[in-house]
Amino acid sequence: MGASTSARVAKHRAALRAAGLRPVQIWVPDTRAAGFAAECRRQSLLLRHDAAEAQTLAWLAEAADTAGWTE
Repeated sequence: MGASTSARVAKHRAALRAAGLRPVQIWVPDTRAAGFAAECRRQSLLLRHDAAEAQTLAWLAEAADTAGWTE
């Protein structure tokens, strides 16, 4: 980053902090990684007949605010 870019980024971050925000870094699985889709499928199949999972999904469907979504 050049000096002007660094100054601009610092100014932007200072403004965010002044607004009461703070930076947070999170690490998530790489969806492009080999085997990612297979692992998702494996885990999903483990929950296919799980009663607690069915109850959770029913609650999510009831609690979700989907007004305005298209189907």
